[in-house]
Amino acid sequence: MNAADSPSRPRRPSWAGRNYTLLTAAAVVTNLGSQGALIAAAFAVLDEGGDGGDVGLVAAARTLPLVLFLLIGGAVADRLPRHRVMVAANTLNCVSQAAFAALVLAGEPQLWQMMLLTALGGTGQAFFNPAAEGMLLSSVSGEQAGRAFAMFRLAMHGAGLGGAALGGAMVAVAGPGWVLAVDALAFAVAGGLRAFLDVGHIPPRVPGTGLLADLREGWREVVGRPWLWAVVAQFSVVVAVVGAAEAVYGPLVARDSLGGAGPWGLALAAFGAGTVGGALLMMRWKPRRLLLAGTLCVFPLALPSAALAVPVPVGALCAVMFVTGVAIEVFGVSWMTALHQEIPEDKLSRVSAYDWFGSIAMVPLATALAGPAESVFGRTESLWGCAVLVVVVTAAVLFVPDVRNLTRRTKEVAQGAPAKGTPAHFES
Repeated sequence: MNAADSPSRPRRPSWAGRNYTLLTAAAVVTNLGSQGALIAAAFAVLDEGGDGGDVGLVAAARTLPLVLFLLIGGAVADRLPRHRVMVAANTLNCVSQAAFAALVLAGEPQLWQMMLLTALGGTGQAFFNPAAEGMLLSSVSGEQAGRAFAMFRLAMHGAGLGGAALGGAMVAVAGPGWVLAVDALAFAVAGGLRAFLDVGHIPPRVPGTGLLADLREGWREVVGRPWLWAVVAQFSVVVAVVGAAEAVYGPLVARDSLGGAGPWGLALAAFGAGTVGGALLMMRWKPRRLLLAGTLCVFPLALPSAALAVPVPVGALCAVMFVTGVAIEVFGVSWMTALHQEIPEDKLSRVSAYDWFGSIAMVPLATALAGPAESVFGRTESLWGCAVLVVVVTAAVLFVPDVRNLTRRTKEVAQGAPAKGTPAHFES
């Protein structure tokens, strides 16, 4: 039988090209390791006699370099081949996590050592995140972009689901050091996959502009779109308080009231399951008003803080985390679709960097102050404060007309619409 007579092989969807497939595979590998490592880092500190303040300091040490280097990372990613930036960042993450694992396995790691290695990992992420988002957004095109982003996030969060459950179990059984070692190996494998990405389709940069000029150009893209800067400002608060609740208070509540690392890992896995469900939903649902649907789904992010404040039993906490995961995935896919639709390709990484910067700028302060806030106000009161802040800032952003009215471009509209980066199509 010749090739023409052989049964046809299943084909990938038209939007799932080579770059998209490599990016998805690498994200799966990375998330299998990183979700468990988040749990491991917190319990590594607690196992050495640290308290909530120490956990917050280590978490802040990771986020501070993100704040310092993200904008530079975005400009570099729009200037250099993005896949090279991603591979270099993965290499730094691999080395820092391997050293962290070795310290923990050797016994008695010092707090400053854990903070230093965590900061190196955060530096790698500062350069990786804008390059990765720009690469993903440029890897798909056409009407099926939203479905492609949903599928990518489905694969990524599905891996995170397994990684969180496995990581929590491994911390309980084998200790945090081995979980950190697995994460280092995952970075090495993911970096190898990303080395094969093709950037030939991206037009070469026009020479002569400097780094500061690139940053100013990216800033103009952000401030010229009310929907963009409003949501970034909203998430500067939301991500900070949710991060403090989950990175600092969550492990403490788990240790004191839920039974330790295993139940907390199960709750994080339930959140991962919710994101999988949300991604499946977004593969079929295409809300016309992208940001209105997405912003309404940010309100449930207040629920985990409220559940930890009570605290509710493990089963109820898992249910809350699942609902939150579904809701935030609706926002995530809608947000990526809006960026893909509205931002020029050559500015994607810079805009992504400003997006990331705004989202995490307050995280180091929030995580560092979580321990002192617990001492002054109490853990329960601090968690309720996190929940209230999420609700207030999310309600405020709905007053921005562009957030309510930004609409998805249909194929018919797109054919006659201005190029990406021109003013959005709004529905009155």
